[in-house]
Amino acid sequence: MTNPIADLNTLLASMSPELQPGVYVYAAVPFTHDLGNIIPLATFREREGLTIIVEEGEASRAGIQPLFRAAWITLTVHSDLQAVGLTAAFATALGRANVSCNVVAAAYHDHIFVPIESAGAAMVALQQLQREGL
Repeated sequence: MTNPIADLNTLLASMSPELQPGVYVYAAVPFTHDLGNIIPLATFREREGLTIIVEEGEASRAGIQPLFRAAWITLTVHSDLQAVGLTAAFATALGRANVSCNVVAAAYHDHIFVPIESAGAAMVALQQLQREGL
């Protein structure tokens, strides 16, 4: 197990973005919706219902309507949950590349969901940020 990194320059230099295989979707379901055999990648409870991030095929088989089709990029650096500036730095780099992003911070890594058709452009922008820094 590695120690979490908080220093922004170190985070950027070692973020090593990794494009995960597959297509993922964001969807919203009522709290009472039976997910059956679906194992979401992530969930979030909002007043309006349960947001799920799930592999597209699973959502399709369950008849769940996607709101957003995404590629999943993991920053493989072990980022400290209290680190300052990493999200702003990669969101700015992606914005310059005209790529929208949705971010999930987990205990060890940051996960970025971008429009599926923008996966290549997102990887180029993130790799450039890693090489060049701010």
